Amino acid sequence: MAVTYLGVRHHSPACARLVARTVARLRPAHVLVEGPADLNGRLGELLLGHELPVAVFSHFRDGERAATSWTPLCDYSPEWVALTAGRAAGAEVRFIDLPAWHPAFEGRANRYADAEARYAEATARLCRRFSVDSVDALWDRMVEADPEAPDLTERLETYFDVVRGDTEADAADRVREEYMAAWVRAARADAGDRPVLVVTGGFHRPAVRRLAEEPAPGPGTGTGGGAGWPEVPEAPEGATVGSFLVPYSFRQLDAFAGYESGMPSPAYHQWLWERGPDAAGEELVRTVADRLRARGHPVSTASLIAARSSALALAALRGHPGPSRLDLLDGLAGALITEALDEPLPWTRRGPLRPGTHPVVVEMVAACGGDRVGRLHPDTPVPPLVREVTARLAALGLDGDGPVTLRLTDPSGRERSRVLHRLRVLGVPGHERVSGPADGTDPVFEERWEPRAAPGREAALIEAGGFGARLDEAAVVALGDRMEAAGADCGRLAEALFDAVVCGATELTGPLTARLRAGLAQAAAPGPLGAALATALGLWRHDRVYGVAGDVLLGAAVDTAVTRVLWLIEGAGGGPAGAGPDRERLRALVAVRDALLHAGSLLTVPREAAVDVFRRVGRDTGAPADLRGAAFGLCRVLGGRDGAGRETGGDGAAGAAAGAAEEGATAAELAAAVRAMGGPRVLGDWLAGLFAVAREELGAGEPAAGERDAGSLIAVLDELVGVMTETDFLVALPSLRDAFAYFPPAERERIAAHLIERRGLRGSPRALLRTTADPLLIARARELEDHVSRTLDRLGLGAAR
Repeated sequence: MAVTYLGVRHHSPACARLVARTVARLRPAHVLVEGPADLNGRLGELLLGHELPVAVFSHFRDGERAATSWTPLCDYSPEWVALTAGRAAGAEVRFIDLPAWHPAFEGRANRYADAEARYAEATARLCRRFSVDSVDALWDRMVEADPEAPDLTERLETYFDVVRGDTEADAADRVREEYMAAWVRAARADAGDRPVLVVTGGFHRPAVRRLAEEPAPGPGTGTGGGAGWPEVPEAPEGATVGSFLVPYSFRQLDAFAGYESGMPSPAYHQWLWERGPDAAGEELVRTVADRLRARGHPVSTASLIAARSSALALAALRGHPGPSRLDLLDGLAGALITEALDEPLPWTRRGPLRPGTHPVVVEMVAACGGDRVGRLHPDTPVPPLVREVTARLAALGLDGDGPVTLRLTDPSGRERSRVLHRLRVLGVPGHERVSGPADGTDPVFEERWEPRAAPGREAALIEAGGFGARLDEAAVVALGDRMEAAGADCGRLAEALFDAVVCGATELTGPLTARLRAGLAQAAAPGPLGAALATALGLWRHDRVYGVAGDVLLGAAVDTAVTRVLWLIEGAGGGPAGAGPDRERLRALVAVRDALLHAGSLLTVPREAAVDVFRRVGRDTGAPADLRGAAFGLCRVLGGRDGAGRETGGDGAAGAAAGAAEEGATAAELAAAVRAMGGPRVLGDWLAGLFAVAREELGAGEPAAGERDAGSLIAVLDELVGVMTETDFLVALPSLRDAFAYFPPAERERIAAHLIERRGLRGSPRALLRTTADPLLIARARELEDHVSRTLDRLGLGAAR
């Protein structure tokens, strides 16, 4: 009997209806569906009665690679309809594609990622031929706008033949298509005189048909459920493999959210599947109007009438039997948006929304996308990890709805903390830590966690089961993956190290620390070293709770980082003046300061040698201003006064600054250094470096009684700013604001109070700090007003005085 091949687009309601009609007409003996053949023994589990959408989540891990993938299904997926309608018609239903772990799927997170996306030239040619903007618009016009067209099958065959063309499939597609063809041959031999229906992605249909009609390469081995059925490949020995059902969501299915093989607007297509085109269109308009009105956007009846009229006119113009999704969206956009758009309408292309998309368009897309989340049947099997986590949370009292405060010095508190951190590392939502140690730098011994709404928790927990059957084991595997993915990235390695410590993954701390030390030694810039050094130093100093304080490997990492930062900063070249402080580099210098102050015994570079480096950087006129300011501050903090006289080399301000950097720590010397770097393009950056490393030592926020003369830091800054022109002040203002951001609010308020008193004014320092607009904007407006006034006066047009 003949085999009928239906090529479909995944998640297409029109294709799903065609599949249902074909099953009813043929009453086939076999329905073969593109899907993982290793699930054929579990189809009963798939058909338990879930609330769709759901997906088959598959995972694979061996010594060489790890992979995960999803096979999503919704009510209007042609594959789902083939399974359910075929089963109802008495057919034997089978998946016929390779298992998700197979190397043919390497690098592909979604089984149904459209192959046609790899052949954009053909689809672009069709879009030009039909005068449409995108492949989705082409598909809507050709298929979804008229799902009952008598020639729909021929349209689909022609479309997919053009898309596939004569292009040779890649090696992965060839392996899959040969395997699917073997199932077709076996089904044809088994069916006798009854028909066989094959449902695959349209891209694969031509090749599967051609291969299936060729002579079979050899007899089957009989492990697929009957004589002649192809074998289902076995996973490599020692590999961890599994597949489980997980809830899925419309957002995950939506092409506007970035899903490659998704149809856009899944909620609209659900309405289309359930109620037909007229009711779907009415629901779309009503949902868009309701969402916009709920957000305060006016939507008048007249606007909706205009939108409806436009949609009808567009449908007639485009040859549609009634308004399609794009007709409705275009009509609504034309009626509800009256201003020019910064971005083209998103349905004119594929992919997620771009920044700058009009708010009305955002709500329209959200209304069409929907917020449905699938739900699994209670009898659905789950990985062992799900049961273990449920039991652990209940036993530890972490399954309630209230916040949890944990004392980390208490063994029970530490155990509960580790459980919550392991779930966090695995990406399982449900609890959020709102306070506690963010890294190893603070000796914080208490954490607070609060419950959070987590609609994706069940799916995330099932997916986490791919890392292991026990929570501790799964967390170790996930952290190991992060370590491998980080490579030599110091920041990512430091984050993974801290997470390994708080998760109790002691078997990873040694390898992570060794990898971190190697990364530190290769770092090409001081900035990325800052977070890593701060984490390693904090863990070495403070983490007695987790048993890593004083760790030898951590100490070696600290020494490596300090040596590397000192070597890098001495060769740092200066960027353009006024470019702003490099905050990452300054954070690295803060960490070096702390290591020199608190962990000197670890370091191969003695403090005196480090101070010599900072002196040289401070007098290097080619170094960035923020780095020179930090070098001056570090000499002060680390006791770098050596009695050397002011350097006289160099010229002008640069020479004076270099000399001041060596002279050290008195108020007069500090004032001289500030004056030397008083140019509007460098002052703020120099101060930012100074304040980053030495704010507490300077006491700038609380001047002593004897420092209210011209020698105090604040007085010198007031003097320098006071003599700036309006233009110079505008140049200096952004970097000055960056510099004073290093002071906490209370200290900034004291500085403001001192300035008010110094100028003999009265007023609230707090009010001075809380301006009604951006201070930079205020300063620019004032400068502009002055410029206009001067211009009018010069032209004799000024106001009479």
